[in-house]
Amino acid sequence: MNSDSKEVLLQKANVLIEALPYIQHFRGKTIIVKYGGSAMTDDELKKSVIKDVALLKLVGFRPIIVHGGGKAITGMVNKLGLETEFVNGLRVTDRETMDVAEMVLNKVNKGLVSMMEKTGVKAVGISGKDGTLLQVKKKLSGGKDIGYVGEVTQVNTGILSTLLDNDFVPVVCPVGSDPDCNSYNVNADDAACAIATAMKASKLVFLSDIEGVYADPDDRTTLISEMTVGEAKAFTASGHAGGGMLPKLNSCIEAIEKGVGRVHILDGRTPHALLLEFYTDKGIGTAIIGDHEEKYFSAR
Repeated sequence: MNSDSKEVLLQKANVLIEALPYIQHFRGKTIIVKYGGSAMTDDELKKSVIKDVALLKLVGFRPIIVHGGGKAITGMVNKLGLETEFVNGLRVTDRETMDVAEMVLNKVNKGLVSMMEKTGVKAVGISGKDGTLLQVKKKLSGGKDIGYVGEVTQVNTGILSTLLDNDFVPVVCPVGSDPDCNSYNVNADDAACAIATAMKASKLVFLSDIEGVYADPDDRTTLISEMTVGEAKAFTASGHAGGGMLPKLNSCIEAIEKGVGRVHILDGRTPHALLLEFYTDKGIGTAIIGDHEEKYFSAR
């Protein structure tokens, strides 16, 4: 063995050693991965995410995937000649658009399940309607009725716990139902937050199209690695949380306040972003923690 080969092998060994305390800490813990953005439309990134989740499962984590599909829905809506309208970032969803959204999301769901099964990990795709997993009420946006858009009122954790206990990875499609069994489109961030809260998850991870939270959105050198809930609230109140970051941060804050261990915003465009966050001392992205939490269970 030449010295170069030996150095490469030693680097691989060091990576495994660095991951060991994190594997020990999170073994048996429930984690929620909200999967969306470019990582859902790029085939190589999609494979990277699925392999990451498979590895997390195989080393003892209990992962649940909650996926979006907004770009695919918009593509199909446009293809069918239907109008697309958004109010405060939420899609106005009439009955016809709801039918399209449900069809597209179910197709996305089964595609992710197939990819997971190819890694040798068992997975089950479920809609939020299955087993009344996501019970919802009509969600208004600024007091405006935007159609079949739902706000989660209750999560039936039994179906998720049963799947996890039987060695499956649940893959959740964000469609809910009201007491009259009407279908509602649910924002995937909101669905992930509700599920993480109900399952008392140790981690909730949002895969997005940005590296994390920036102190100055126009300056990529101002990435904030870690924020307490108090700091996050002050940041949102300052008006510096632009675009889609404001609702995402509010979801993070809500999840922490309702008992989720830690929330992370990661760049899903980075290959193996989940492994880099879970298994390295430095980590990536932005972590939101409780006001009285230590900066991490080990120094980063």
